This record gives sequence, C-alpha cells and structure tokens, in this order.
Amino acid sequence: MVSMVSGSAEPLSASGRSSEKLSLPSLQSKMKTDPEGYETELHLIRNQFYSALELFQQQAALNFSSISGVGADPTVAKDLSDRAMFLAHVTPFYPKQLAEFPSDLAAFLKSSARTLPSGLRFHATQAVILLVNRKIIDIKDTLSLFMELQTLDDRNLRKLAFSHVVHSIRRMNKNHKNEAKNRSLQNILFGLLQQDDEAKAKRSLITLCELHRRKVWFDERTANAICMACFHSSSRIMIAVLSFLLDYEKIENDDEDSDDLSSEDEMTQNPHVVISKETVYKAHHKGTAASKKKKKAKLQRAIRSMKRQQRLSSESSNCSYYSPLYHLKDAQGFVEKLFSRLQTCNERFEVKMMMLKVIARTVGLHRLILLNFSPFLQRYVQPHQKDITNLLAAAVQACHDMVPPDAVEPLFKQIVNQFVHDRSRPEAIAVGLNVIREICLRMPLLMTEDLLQDLVLYKKSHEKAVSAAARSLITLFREVCPSLLVKKDRGRPMDPKAKPKSYGEVNVLSNVPDIELLEQDDDIGGSEDDESGDEAVSISSDDGNEDNDDEESQYTANDGSEDEDVLDEEGDENDSVDEYESDIDDANEDDSDDEDKGDTEELETEEDDYTEEVSGSSKAGDSAGDGGNEDQKTKASKRKLSDFEGQLIAADTSLRALKRLAEAKTSHASSDSVDGILSDEHFQRIKKLKAKKEAKTALAQQGFKIPSSDQLSFKRVDPSKLEAHVRLRLSKEERLALVKAGREDRGQYQARTAIKQKKTGGLSNRQKDHKKYMPLAAKKAKAQRSRQEKNKKKSRSGKQFRGKKAWKQ
Repeated sequence: MVSMVSGSAEPLSASGRSSEKLSLPSLQSKMKTDPEGYETELHLIRNQFYSALELFQQQAALNFSSISGVGADPTVAKDLSDRAMFLAHVTPFYPKQLAEFPSDLAAFLKSSARTLPSGLRFHATQAVILLVNRKIIDIKDTLSLFMELQTLDDRNLRKLAFSHVVHSIRRMNKNHKNEAKNRSLQNILFGLLQQDDEAKAKRSLITLCELHRRKVWFDERTANAICMACFHSSSRIMIAVLSFLLDYEKIENDDEDSDDLSSEDEMTQNPHVVISKETVYKAHHKGTAASKKKKKAKLQRAIRSMKRQQRLSSESSNCSYYSPLYHLKDAQGFVEKLFSRLQTCNERFEVKMMMLKVIARTVGLHRLILLNFSPFLQRYVQPHQKDITNLLAAAVQACHDMVPPDAVEPLFKQIVNQFVHDRSRPEAIAVGLNVIREICLRMPLLMTEDLLQDLVLYKKSHEKAVSAAARSLITLFREVCPSLLVKKDRGRPMDPKAKPKSYGEVNVLSNVPDIELLEQDDDIGGSEDDESGDEAVSISSDDGNEDNDDEESQYTANDGSEDEDVLDEEGDENDSVDEYESDIDDANEDDSDDEDKGDTEELETEEDDYTEEVSGSSKAGDSAGDGGNEDQKTKASKRKLSDFEGQLIAADTSLRALKRLAEAKTSHASSDSVDGILSDEHFQRIKKLKAKKEAKTALAQQGFKIPSSDQLSFKRVDPSKLEAHVRLRLSKEERLALVKAGREDRGQYQARTAIKQKKTGGLSNRQKDHKKYMPLAAKKAKAQRSRQEKNKKKSRSGKQFRGKKAWKQ
C-alpha cells in the first residue's frame, strides 16, 4: 500500500502509449478533453486515493493524537491532497465512476478534520468547495461541516470556510430566493447559535450577521434570531450581539457637507424639492450683496430641511428599515427580558452601557412602556459619572409621547437639579440644558412655567455653550407652547395659541392625508373653468354691439388679472375664496337683510323696465316713425341688458363662492364621493402639492419645524450633539497640534531685510538716495561732521562721567 502511494508520485503513463509520461496536471487536462480514453488512469488514481484514505481513517479510529508512520511523511500527505484535488476536478466528466467520491471525501473530512495535517486538511476543504461550486454536492449537506471547520485553530482554513459559506448563499439568492432552501439553511445556523458550545455559536452568529449586513437574509427570522442571541449563556456572545446591534444604528449627520452645489443644481437633481423660480431668482440677482447672501442662506436652509423631511418620511414609509431591532416580533418581551438581565448581571460598566443603549433604542423605536427604566437610570445621573453623555442620550431615546409624564418626572427633576445650577460647571450646564430640550421635544408636558423661565435666564451667560443651549430651549417653546415664555421671549411665533397634546391624545385620521390640497387645487381649476364659461356665455349673448364688447372685455380682463395676481402669489386659498371673504366683510359692516331686499327690488325693477322698453321699441318700429329715436332706445336697452347680465354673473359667482367656503369650513368631504376611488395619479399630485406647500412654509418659517413622533422614534440621539459648543480642556500635545495646523496655510517666517534682499524689479528710493551725486561742499561738510563726532567719542572714552557738579569743576 505504501509502495503504491509513494510510487504514484512518478509521472503516469497513458494506456496504450507507454512512451508518453504524464504528470497529474497534464493528465487532468487530457482526461477533460477525452474522458473515455483515460479510464484506466482514473481507476488507478482512485484506488490510490482510497487506500490512503482507509489508512488515515483506521489510525483516526485508534484515537491517535498525531498520525505517525504515514502521516509523519509530508510527501504522503501531499500525494493524498493532490489526488483529492485531481479527482474533484475530473468528477463532472466521470459521474458514474466517481459517484461515491464526494460523499466519502466529505465524511472523511468531517470525521478526521482535527487529526489531519493542516496542509492536507486545507486541500481537502478546497476539493469539497470545488464540488459544491460544481453543484455536485448540495450546500445543505456540507453547511454543518464548514461551520465545524471554522471552529478549528487554523486561521487560513477558518477564513476559507467562512467566505465559502457566505458567497455560496449569496450566489444562491442572487437571481431569485428559494424560501424553502433558505429556511433549511437558516434552521441549521439557528440550531448552532442556540447551542452552549461558544465556538460554534460565535461562528454561526458571525455568519448570520454578515448575511444580514449584506442584505442576503434580510428578513424577520434572521433579525429575531440575532436579537435573541442577547440571552445566550456566554457573555461573549451577548457582547458581540450588542455591539452588532449598536453598529447598525447609523447617526444621521445633519452637517451640510454635501450641500456645496447651487440651489438650481439641487433642484434639478431632486425633483421633490419644489421652490418657485422667482424665489431663486431673487436670491441670486436682486438686492445688495449682503441681502443676496442672506437670501441664499435662507434658500439653502429651506432646501436642506425639505430634503431631511423627505428622507425621514421615506425611511419611515420603507418597511425594510436597516436595524434588526425594527423587525422584532415581541419587542416588549425582548426589552423586559434584557432589562431583567441588566439588573442581575455582574458585567463591567461598558457592557452595562451597551445593554442600556439597546434597551433605550428599542423602547424609543417601538414606543414601548418600561416604567422601571427611568428609576434605574436615576442612580447613574451625576455630572461626574463615566460616559454621562451616552447615558443621558439613552434616557432621551427612551422618552416618547406614550410614556406617562409621572414616570419620567423624577428623572427630569434630577437632571435639572444635578446639572443646571449656579455652582455647576459651564460644560455640565450646557449638557443639562441640551438634554432638557431633547426631552421636552418628546414630552413637552414635563415643563412648567416657573422652571422654564428660570432656565431661560441662562441665555445671558458669557459661555457660548450655555447661552446657545438656553436659546435653543426658547426656540423650541416658541413653537410648542409660547404661553410658557415671557412676552419678550416669545418673538413672533407661527401659532401664538399652540399647546402640547395632553397625555394619550391622538389625532385620528378620518380621510386620506393631505387630500385637502387636492381639493384646493381642483377648486382653483374649477373657478378658472367657470370664469371661462361665463366669458363664452357673455360673448355669445352679445348682439355685436361695440359698447357691449368693450364693457364685457373689460370685465373679463379684470377677472383674468385678478386670477393671475392670485396665482403669482401662490397662496393656499384661491381667488374666489378671497372675493367671498371680502363680500362677507362688507355684509358684516352693513345691514345684510336690507341690502338683499334692495338688490332684489332693483333687479326686478330693471327687469320690468327692460321688458317695457323692448316692447315699446318694437311697437314704435312697427307703427313707424322716427328712426333716430329708435336707435337711441335700442342702444339704451342694450346697455341695460349688459349691466343686467354683469350683475347676474357677479351674483352667480358670489353664490358659488359662498357655497364652496361653507363646504370647506363645515365638512372636509373626500373626493372619493365625487370622483370615486383615488388613483396613482391623484397620489402623485398630492405628493407634488405637499412638496410645494412645504417649500412655501420652509421659506416663510423663521424657527424650526417640530418633527413628528414617528420621525423622532426613527432618529437616534447623538451623544456628541448634547455637548455642542462645549470646549474641553486640551493637553499640551493637542494644543501644539492645533498651533501647527494653523500654520499650514501660512508661509515660513522671514525677516524684513531678507525679504528686501529678495526684492526684484529695481532699487528702492532709499537705495537711490544713497547713490545720488552730492556737491563738493556737501561732501566736505559731511566729512567734517563725522570727524568732529569721532573726536568727541575719543575724548570721552577714557574719562568717567561723575555727574553735573563734577563736570562743572
């Protein structure tokens, strides 16, 4: 047996051609081109492989810790690995002869993987992977084998097995997903994850997390299996799951780094950002440089706010939210179980912080009620506590409008008492005010009038972080509840009577959201159609008189100009509603009943006069007589006819307007009753009209728009934003780094003389003065002065100056 294996290392001769010597790679290529001509060589190599395989299996059955004899020889292991790879390559060309080879190789690797040499084990694994890629072996049969290979202490083998599992499952789900096959593979990995063996559970968890991150298994079963691994008996598995869940929570950077493009480019790239061209033109072409700069900044803020709102709305409407916490089936049970483990565990503080973050994120995301969470946080809320900003961010994240204010009030008061007082450091005051603002944004009922007025006084602080935090609190309550602020701090709020909702109050929608925008748009279109119809009626009833034509054209032109003005203003109410409101105001000033009676009487008398004059003119025309008088009468009658028709049109339009205004104020009836079921076109129109309305409000709004509770639940609280404008104490190395960073754009220091010496382009005026020609008398005077100065210095050099009196003597 040994001689056969060792002798096989020599080149093999092909059957019938003894002169040709072939190595394994060349024989492999020959067998792929002509499988039937090399069956003898195939049987020879197959027998050599199985003989060596039996030897290894027998020694493994005897529980040898290390394979001696055959295994000690590296050439034998190399020959066996070469023949395994050779047979794996030619298996598709000999399906009958090598039908049992794949299963035998997998069984051998599964039973003897721990005792095999590393080289032989690696090549045998490569052979099995090749068979799986050729679809000779199913991944379902070898998944447990590859997961077990990942637990061995072999880095290269572990990396190879892990990448094969991930890529094979990705390739299987590339075109379409086979749910039955995926479910069977998931059951294998879920079973390994629930085992007490830490190594297998860890490798299974890593595989599931990688497949979920790559969105291959992006379903509720995988997300729930990953989340439930938080309750594994091994603390390492729990820490790995917590870190994976926290890494998925992406912090949304509201910094406008990507907003370097102009507003026109952004509007062309994002069609949902609808801003009028007039506003863009004014921001870039009208006004002074300072005013244009302000208008551009305002336009950019409006565009950014609209983009942010659209992104948040798309994320909330998208069912495949990225975090696995969103797909929890029993979120309340998960939170309670994890919180009970947090209360009883003896892990280090960093692990407890991770558990706190996951609990707070789940409570905020699913808007759960966990009454014991806030009292648990109270014991850690101190300014000197380690990672206090992360702890406060978790406390803010767990607040939402479904939590009773009484449960959060003790924690809220402790934050105020511990952080915001006169003896506290400015950094602590700033963090406390920012936390209070974030909590009040979610639960405004916690704030009282006296407390708010005390906190607002910090706006006069000399510390930038403290004053900015206090002003942000003022800005929030200008929108939420301006009545809690002093009159001078209210500013000009959008709604002076705004109040927060009481606990448990919910706005129940009885109609399609924002359908009133569609109705208003239809009313504007309907009023335009009605006016065009009235024009047609007035023109058709005309008898061709020029006076009538002038009056009616002037009437219709006035209507058209009014419509254009209203449409240019882009108001929410149409022109007819404005007319009706003006009619109502006039009616309130005067006696409405008397005017109605007077109008009806006038209309009746004019109608009688019109009929009498028409009949009189017809009789006079029949009997005869005076043609000039008849022309004057017909002109007067036509003028009265045109006035009468104008009054009828005005009365008709005013009645229609009053009817529309009454319907809009009394009942918001949906368009389903009129137009039937809403189609996709209606929803697209609603989306565009909503974008227009948001653009107008964003440009007109001075403060910030308060996000909805759903948007707040999806957004994660960034702990670094709670420390906004806070300047931390820097070390000497950090200060030197800042100094050097400030010198990068500045040139190297040079003296002024060195700079002058490098001067090019001629001499300076002083240098020219030195070279100027002097007269002879001036030269003699200069020489005499210098000689006198030298003599004085020489006479004083050897004598000591003894004061004024000594000098006089």
